[in-house]
Amino acid sequence: MDTLPAAAGPVLTAATIGTGLMAGLYFTFDVGVMPALARRDDRTYVTVMRQINGVLDNSALFGLLFVGVFLATGVAAALQRRLGRPDAARWTRTAFVLYGVSIAVTMCVNIPLNRMLARAGAPAASPDFGALRGRFERPWTSANIARTVACTAALAALGRALVLHNRPVTPPS
Repeated sequence: MDTLPAAAGPVLTAATIGTGLMAGLYFTFDVGVMPALARRDDRTYVTVMRQINGVLDNSALFGLLFVGVFLATGVAAALQRRLGRPDAARWTRTAFVLYGVSIAVTMCVNIPLNRMLARAGAPAASPDFGALRGRFERPWTSANIARTVACTAALAALGRALVLHNRPVTPPS
């Protein structure tokens, strides 16, 4: 039994669902978490962001999703190409690149800012919470918006790939 055709749809579907979950997480920060924290004092802002980062950094499920989406999207693109579905493959590759952009933003901007916030000393050490927040808030929030846009665009591309994947293949003339 050839497992390639049987695996292509589920892998593409998994990549799409995972991308949707990641886009939703980033969007939640854009419209809920960061606006709520913006209304809080500096100490609360820094303390809560440290706690959120600690939870996500130590979540195996989040790590699996974050990396797994990238891998599943790459595998889905390869499977679509091998199945002779060039249009679905092209949209899946586009999603792969867009999700890669969200990973690059995370690795180059969000994670270094998270680490800076964590290294700045425990609350008992009385760091300058206003200065910490000032160095963190705007670049982190802007980078998160970029991740949301890239991930949402990747989700749209995967949606298109799913539609194309489910269409019958027409043999070349």
